[in-house]
Amino acid sequence: MWIVVINPIAGRGKGLRVGKTVTDFLEAHEIKYRIASGSSAQSTRQSLQTELENATCEGVIAVGGDGLVNLVVQEIARTNVPLLVIPAGTGNDFCRALGWSVGNVDEILNSILSKEPQRLDLGIANGSWFGAILSTGFDSEVNERANSMKWPRGPLKYNLAMLQELVSFKPRKYDITLDGRALSTSAMLIAVGNGISYGGGMKVCPGARLDDGQFDVMILKPVSTFEFLRVFPKVYKGSHISHPAVEVHRARSVILSAPAIAYADGERVGPLPVTAECVPGALLTWAK
Repeated sequence: MWIVVINPIAGRGKGLRVGKTVTDFLEAHEIKYRIASGSSAQSTRQSLQTELENATCEGVIAVGGDGLVNLVVQEIARTNVPLLVIPAGTGNDFCRALGWSVGNVDEILNSILSKEPQRLDLGIANGSWFGAILSTGFDSEVNERANSMKWPRGPLKYNLAMLQELVSFKPRKYDITLDGRALSTSAMLIAVGNGISYGGGMKVCPGARLDDGQFDVMILKPVSTFEFLRVFPKVYKGSHISHPAVEVHRARSVILSAPAIAYADGERVGPLPVTAECVPGALLTWAK
């Protein structure tokens, strides 16, 4: 029995439409399934927990964005239950990290018929699993501001929050420990990458891999607002890492301390300090 977890409001209703594509595929191939869903993240997680307890699970199909994938991963990390990620959100960065084109749902679905799942790395930060990026600094402050805004809705809210944050943001002084090696630095942003991107394709850690047992840790040191705006578009190609204010380190264990907030896969981790560990082979999944 397969479990299909659907976020019906993902991607402004795309989750519901793509969910129908998934169930049609399963029925066409006479694959038995049950649906886990809910009106909130908490109720969806409870529904998934119930289905995992009540049936022998051949695999979980997550139909939604990075938030839904993050929710599912909390339940099946370090188990033998494989996860198939079907992109239907606004970001879909973990799907990108797996090598899939977010516009080709049919190819991803057919992989369960033609390929065996493989074990890939996950990160765990203060007890919560993440698949793509843990970050702190400017982007997390933008998230905090946007989440507190009741208007406008959708992507415009984050654009407005970014403009507002640019006016008031100041770099933080971070104490960082990388595999036991300590360093201190002022930074505008720190990204701990298991995957390569966040925010819908921003390749903040372009060299990260899901099968190497290590994070890529990108540190952006203080730059002027003008320089930040000049360099920022380069993140979509990953070419920002050649900027002199950018450092990239590799580590399996990362500890960050500062008067700052952290987010992982778009979900709020909370105030620092945060300890992140890369756990090799923690997720059984299909990658391209």
